[in-house]
Amino acid sequence: VQLQASGGGLVQPGGSMRLSCSSSRNILTLNEMGWYHQAPEKQRELVAGFTRYGTTTYQDSVKGRFTISRDNAKNTIYLEMENLKPEDTGVYYCHAQVQVKHTYDYWGQGTQVTVSS
Repeated sequence: VQLQASGGGLVQPGGSMRLSCSSSRNILTLNEMGWYHQAPEKQRELVAGFTRYGTTTYQDSVKGRFTISRDNAKNTIYLEMENLKPEDTGVYYCHAQVQVKHTYDYWGQGTQVTVSS
């Protein structure tokens, strides 16, 4: 599975930004797909994701500010980020998981988001 992320950049606190991630595999066949955030000198953490059943999950710190959505026809997921805060700064990675007897994890190249005035 190849994942191509786009979006990211510099935004002021309180601003908005959208990230996109396109998958080379039909996203409906994925066990899960979502976005991870890695702040400077911290571990990568799940921000928002879809399960294979279409349900969504969010990190508590982004609930009410971030929205994950998907376009099945385009095999693409999106992360709409609103009311961005400096602590949202970091690299955002698209992640996909395939489960066929074993579990396989795939990562996009990462896109930098910087929230600063």
